[in-house]
Amino acid sequence: MKRRPLIAGNWKMYKTKDDALAFIYAVNQEVPDKELVESVICAPAIFLRDLVKREGENVRIGAQNMHYAAEGAYTGEISAGMLKSYGVDYVVIGHSERRQYFGETDETVNLKLIAAVNQDITPIVCVGEPLEIREAGTTNTVVRKQIEKAYLNVTAQDALKTVVAYEPIWAIGTGVTATPEQANETIIEIRRVLEKLYGHDVADQVRILYGGSVNTKNVEALLATSDIDGALVGGASLDPNSFLTLVRAALNK
Repeated sequence: MKRRPLIAGNWKMYKTKDDALAFIYAVNQEVPDKELVESVICAPAIFLRDLVKREGENVRIGAQNMHYAAEGAYTGEISAGMLKSYGVDYVVIGHSERRQYFGETDETVNLKLIAAVNQDITPIVCVGEPLEIREAGTTNTVVRKQIEKAYLNVTAQDALKTVVAYEPIWAIGTGVTATPEQANETIIEIRRVLEKLYGHDVADQVRILYGGSVNTKNVEALLATSDIDGALVGGASLDPNSFLTLVRAALNK
C-alpha cells in the first residue's frame, strides 16, 4: 500500500520569534498539497501558538516534547491536552537528545505515546542506536526492544495513529548519514516488529521516517528506498528554501 510521505523539520533550540514567523510566511504557500506530502514543523514550545495561528492549508505544527500526565505539579512541563488546545497536530517523542540529556526512557516514551494519541495528537516516536551498537551488529535487537516497549499496551487502532522515526544516534548532527541501504534495512526490521505486534495490515500503514543528518543532497536517495516514508530533519529544516527542497523531493516517493 502507498503511504503518504511526511517531512518533519525539527528546529530543536533554534530561532527567535521573528525567525519563526519569517519561516512560516516563506513556506506556507510553497509546500506541496498535504494530500501528497505532509509538511510538519516541530518548533520550540514558546513558538507554537504563533505558528499554529499562521499555518497555511498544507503545513502542520508539531511540538518537540510533552509530559505524559494530564496535569499536575510538574513545573516547566506541557501536557498533551495543552498542546491540543493550541491546535498542535504532532509531537516528537523519545528523541535521542531527550534520552541523552533529559532522562527520557522507553517507559516514559510509552506513557507519552498513549497520552498523545488519547488527545488525537500524532506522536513521532523516535528509536535508534549508538555507534557501538551498530559496530557490534546488534542494531536490530536494540531497536526491536525500543519499539516493543514504546508500544506496550497500545492498541492496533492507536498504533495506526502513530509515526516512527529511526534515528541512528551516531548520525545525528554529525554530518554522517546511514547509507540508504542501512537505513532501509533497519526500517524494514521496525516494520517486522510492528507486524508481529499488530499484523501485516497495521504494519503496512504505519509511516516510518529516517532521521540523521538528512539534507537536500541525500534526501532523494533515502526516499527512493522501499520502506522509508519520509524524514525527521534537523539542521537542514531551519532554512525555508532547504525545507521546501526536502518536501518537494518527497513528491517523487
